Amino acid sequence: MTKKILVIDDDAASCALLGEIFAAQGWETASALAPQAALSLAARETFDLVVSDINLEAAQTGLDILREMRGRAPVILVTGFGTLDAAVEASREGAWDFISKPFKVEEVVAAARRALSRGKADDAAERAESSAEALSARNEEAGLVGRSPVMIELYKEIARVAPSRSTVLVVGESGTGKELVARSIHKHSPRAEKPFVPVNCGALTESLLEAELFGHLRGAFTGAERDRKGLWEEAEGGTLFLDEIGETSPAMQVKLLRALQEGEIRRVGATKAVHVDARVVAATNRDLEREVKAGRFREDLFYRLSVVTLRVPPLRERRSDIPLLADRFLRRAATNAGRAPHLRFSGDALALLAAYEWNGNVRELESAVEYAALRARGAEVAPEDLPAKLRAESVREAAARAPLAALYEDLPSLDELERRYLLHVLEAAGGNRTRAAEILRIDRRTLYRMAERFQIKLEGE
Repeated sequence: MTKKILVIDDDAASCALLGEIFAAQGWETASALAPQAALSLAARETFDLVVSDINLEAAQTGLDILREMRGRAPVILVTGFGTLDAAVEASREGAWDFISKPFKVEEVVAAARRALSRGKADDAAERAESSAEALSARNEEAGLVGRSPVMIELYKEIARVAPSRSTVLVVGESGTGKELVARSIHKHSPRAEKPFVPVNCGALTESLLEAELFGHLRGAFTGAERDRKGLWEEAEGGTLFLDEIGETSPAMQVKLLRALQEGEIRRVGATKAVHVDARVVAATNRDLEREVKAGRFREDLFYRLSVVTLRVPPLRERRSDIPLLADRFLRRAATNAGRAPHLRFSGDALALLAAYEWNGNVRELESAVEYAALRARGAEVAPEDLPAKLRAESVREAAARAPLAALYEDLPSLDELERRYLLHVLEAAGGNRTRAAEILRIDRRTLYRMAERFQIKLEGE
């Protein structure tokens, strides 16, 4: 039997595009431009899948469609402004998947195929279970910034793992933001009201780390003048973040394994163990599988820690996020330095930032932006305000020839390319309409007409 998909988007062109994509797979499609029209269609007909934009320029959103259709058909939500909060909310409400615009055709087809391969009875049971065990989404900022495809995938993984009790291993290069991922897992979990306790395992000697983690009794060692709780106990009911877990000694690895297996810790000098309910999230920039093979890391501890493994991508794999990150860091640095909050990057400076390799990742970018904010003399950060290494000839050449591949890698029409570029500029400008118009070298009225033509909602001033 032919599968039937309901597509909901207030942009007729988007509906038509998705219709063509699904028709090429042999699936039948019905479309609606407004929530009420979609729900009326769903009341009259049976659909195997619903694909809806989140922002429908109406009183109801795609999330409302999701709530109405829960248990009747799997729902895939699509958004032009992918964020961690949106991914968490979609997961909390039981969305089958979450896709960010501009999307790749193969990505949409793969998501739809996975959803259609599941029976409705199974899907309804899964949605009910998801609703019953829904994570408690927070209104706080998660701290992670990025709308690139790899970051959207990371957001979805965080949303999936946050409500569980499983240990999580966060891997990635130095400076990618592994602690932010751990904090996001905590903030979007049922433990959010309890402590988040970070421990840098690589900054302490083995004896100090043991005392810090597990605590000690009075007289356990020289200088132990009173009983003291360890950080593991301080994390009771919350999350313990073990950063640089790959730096621990073999002896400490044995103690960590026992604590994870038994859910108990023993203070230094104590004979009785103490039960502690703390979820453990660990992080490392090392390849722990290689460390296990080399005999430097316990295999049993590795498997205990890596029940779920999340990889944080390096900045060179998410170059489209660089303008967004740089703008966020620039506003913060300008405020801290007492500079005008509207300080911005010139186009040439942004091109240099986008072309640089960033071996130190997000941390290195933040440092470079802070340096530039202190040096800038006008309303714009110019190329000469950036650190010298960013102004090297090789970087300038790369910036001059670097294509915005993410905008056109799936060969869109000229209209679609223009729409994507407008979204790209709005992201780079942090939603500032005046700045976006300046980058595009058009007036604000023309910007409004473009946004209206592509049905893009303008945020900010």
